[in-house]
Amino acid sequence: MTDRNPAATPERSPLAPGFLPHLRFDLIAGFLVFLIAMPLCLAIARASGFPPIAGIWTAVVGGIVCTLLSNSELTIKGPAAGLIVIVYGAVTELGNAYGAELPEAERALLGYRLALGIGVCAGIVQIVFGLVRAGRLVDWFPLTPVHGMLASIGITIIAKECYQVLGATAQSGAKPIELLLQLPAAILRMNPEIAVIGLVSLCVMFGLPLLRSPWIKRVPAQLIVLVIAVALGLFFDLEHQHTYLFPSAFFDSEHPAVYEVGPRFLVEMPEVLKNPAAAFAFPDFRGVATGLGVKYLILFTLIGALESLLSAKAIELLDPWKRKTNFDRDLLAVGVANTLSTFLGGLPMISEIVRSSANINNGARTRMANCYHGLFLLIFVLLVPNLIHQIPLAALGAMLVYTGFRLASPGEFLRTYRIGTEQFAVFLVTIVTTLATDLLVGIAVGIGLELALQLWHGVPLRRLFISDIEVLPEGERVVILTIKKAAVFSNWLGVRRVILAEAKDREEVIVDLSETCLVDHSVMEKLHLLEHEFAREGKQLTIKGLDEHVPQSTHPLAGRRRLAPVAQES
Repeated sequence: MTDRNPAATPERSPLAPGFLPHLRFDLIAGFLVFLIAMPLCLAIARASGFPPIAGIWTAVVGGIVCTLLSNSELTIKGPAAGLIVIVYGAVTELGNAYGAELPEAERALLGYRLALGIGVCAGIVQIVFGLVRAGRLVDWFPLTPVHGMLASIGITIIAKECYQVLGATAQSGAKPIELLLQLPAAILRMNPEIAVIGLVSLCVMFGLPLLRSPWIKRVPAQLIVLVIAVALGLFFDLEHQHTYLFPSAFFDSEHPAVYEVGPRFLVEMPEVLKNPAAAFAFPDFRGVATGLGVKYLILFTLIGALESLLSAKAIELLDPWKRKTNFDRDLLAVGVANTLSTFLGGLPMISEIVRSSANINNGARTRMANCYHGLFLLIFVLLVPNLIHQIPLAALGAMLVYTGFRLASPGEFLRTYRIGTEQFAVFLVTIVTTLATDLLVGIAVGIGLELALQLWHGVPLRRLFISDIEVLPEGERVVILTIKKAAVFSNWLGVRRVILAEAKDREEVIVDLSETCLVDHSVMEKLHLLEHEFAREGKQLTIKGLDEHVPQSTHPLAGRRRLAPVAQES
């Protein structure tokens, strides 16, 4: 999902067929994306309760397998921050369920292998989704609860990773709200040397985008963080376990406190070529058929597919050559890659929007850039694992805090508020419910509240999920589609299907909304995106009939409610 206007993307000359003519462009873009992806893969894996190398395997498998199977030309496949909360929840809950009596390290390893079993099964289900052409289901979900879900994930990441930045230990099993409330106390017990690394990394991540120099902006912030953090780690000698003294209070240097640093504050990275067995893990399927396993199977499958398809759709709109993505084929490719990745010990993956945007900005032309980024990661982890080991965990935590902030930025709250108070309420309820319970309950409550608001606004119960559309051709070029009763997220799939079917042999489709009692925000935004898709194909989609509808705010994509009554169901 993006606010960028796809119509503003400049026209480009058609690309030469094949991959070799674009080798130079894709190779450079793949290398630059690799520089961004490497620390993020490590950070996301560690925050998910997986070994850091698992994130590398995910991007390697995604880069190679999805390049072969998908036609999504510019997306980068790999681990994503949006799945951290789900994967970490699976690791901890399954580990506690099957290994409550085990020591913490063994329980975490067991939870990791049980989560891999869920990941393999979720990948197989995603393959089935792709085969039955379920990619279009991404258009069913209402936008506001999805944004609320992502914001709650961002808040959870911030709450968890701030402790890593400070070198402090978080309370085991604490909810995100509890972690945030305990953060002031964590600041008082932070490890000063680790906090220096973490806070400097945070300053770089937040400060670099504010600089106006185009030359500085071309350097990935993650790369600068790595250089500075590794240098500070060497200066503080984190490779060797030792203690140091630091004043226990700012003005009290006579009573210093003792702090410990050592390799546990660095990335743990096995030497794959010397000890391949240490670099891979295989799934344990015992938890799949349990209630807990089914819950995480649903989350892995649906949230992963939803995030991946939304990202792939957003990147398609930014493609300078306006190539169309087969979303069913892309979902199939992601499912195959997820099955293989989690079978080998890797994370579930999606089409990752930040790395995909960087791929476009760095001049990628074909999907081989995704493959090259994966191959660069493979070469790096095979040849220089000791260099990866020198990366402080505090720096990776800072990158994730920044990622979490982007998911839950104040701008996202303000944008939703401008769309309307009802949507803002749905947004907040989704966030609070998710933070207090889990993602599955949070998104279900958000969708349920959207449906309740539709009924409150007078949408007939039978029109919540079934659209009522009158088709009136006007010659061979134009067709008028009159939508009756309601145009809302829950019946959008039927509306979209008719629009696309009628547009196949016509130049203009007119959507008349005058007989609807409600057009919700999700439909307004999706019609807006369809307008641009039609324009890219040289066709026209015209929206009319909203003169008697009152918008719920001044935002152009706000929901519209008709004050005058419409004809009731017979």
